[in-house]
Amino acid sequence: MTDDVAIKVEEVSKTFKLPHEKNSTLKSAVINFYKRDRGYDKQQALDNISFEVKKGEFFGIVGKNGSGKSTLLKILAGIYSPDSGNISVNGKLIPFIELGVGFSPELSGRDNVFLNGSLLGFSRNEMKDMYNDIVEFAEIERFMDQKLKNYSSGMQVRLAFSIAIRAKSDILLLDEVLAVGDAAFQTKCFDYFAQLKQSDTTVIFVSHDRGSLERFCGRGILLNDGDIIAQGDIKSVLKEYDKIVMGQLEGSSKTSEQEEKPEKELKQNKSAQIIKVKTYGENKILKNKFNYGETIWIDYEARINEDLVNPIAGVTIWKKNVERPIFATNTLIEGISKTGSFKKGDKIYFKTQLPGHINDGEFYIDAAVSSESGAFVYDEVNNAREFFISGSDNPYSLVSSSSKAVFLKIEPNDNKS
Repeated sequence: MTDDVAIKVEEVSKTFKLPHEKNSTLKSAVINFYKRDRGYDKQQALDNISFEVKKGEFFGIVGKNGSGKSTLLKILAGIYSPDSGNISVNGKLIPFIELGVGFSPELSGRDNVFLNGSLLGFSRNEMKDMYNDIVEFAEIERFMDQKLKNYSSGMQVRLAFSIAIRAKSDILLLDEVLAVGDAAFQTKCFDYFAQLKQSDTTVIFVSHDRGSLERFCGRGILLNDGDIIAQGDIKSVLKEYDKIVMGQLEGSSKTSEQEEKPEKELKQNKSAQIIKVKTYGENKILKNKFNYGETIWIDYEARINEDLVNPIAGVTIWKKNVERPIFATNTLIEGISKTGSFKKGDKIYFKTQLPGHINDGEFYIDAAVSSESGAFVYDEVNNAREFFISGSDNPYSLVSSSSKAVFLKIEPNDNKS
């Protein structure tokens, strides 16, 4: 391995055995032990993969759940041993895979800081010097004397991450460690990542967040069912990942048109029931994958089960892993306060067009029908349909615009008085 390489993975494979029998008691374990045929299935987590990570590189690993990402990181960290192949690591490596390992729930946050620090190799005096910085970064000063078992999962992650980043390391492994952190804390951590990017630290970053991967990583690999199916420039890798995600969405039962339920299956307390939710483009052909900038229509129909006057119909669009909706509208918002009178057996139809230039990502639709005042919801279907947008050249925000940034260079005044 050359001096400019931090990690070299050569033809690494890993297989797990999944036994057919589940031994939940001592009796079942003894019985199954004496069976002649104790069958098991094999799971090929990694299949003969090879790649290199250069020193000082921010390297991305992406793939759907179950593709082998976590197994690969645990092999790199030395937690698992590969069945075959070789791993070469040039430098000190710290894995941020299971943050908080070694924490004791019965001890206070303060005691856990010193306990976790000792596991990272720090002396008590070193931890005393770092204590205030750790607590300030984690933003949990008021809770440090409470037992850790009373902390929320987000508080524990903040504390564990704040301790872990104090360790000096040549290589960091990050496996979705910020998934439960709030937005403000994630921003603080991303500032830390930006500092790492300016240093000589090598970072291997596993995430499903395309914006973060493109922001920090130059190169990466795409894992799928234990194989590397793309590697190189991170944008090219993410485009291949998009194809996999779109294939999953097309095969998902949630994305197919909902079938009408027989009358006997209808809940008697529903005054109206949403039956079908659709997404399609200008050509009216149903689909759930769209190119960036393409017109996207959403409509649904609802069956009326009792006489109604002026019901409100609407939708809310969410981006996956984003806490606030990106778009919401209904008939009342659009100024249609008088939607009409409906009798049992009638159907109502709602249709809206999404605003243009929504950026890449996975999205889902909530649909609802409510009373004229909005006080009573007749029917609400969460995650009624999913769709996917790809192809944007600027996926760093929820929405892109056609405006161009202008940079004004200020020249020094060379005029001599």
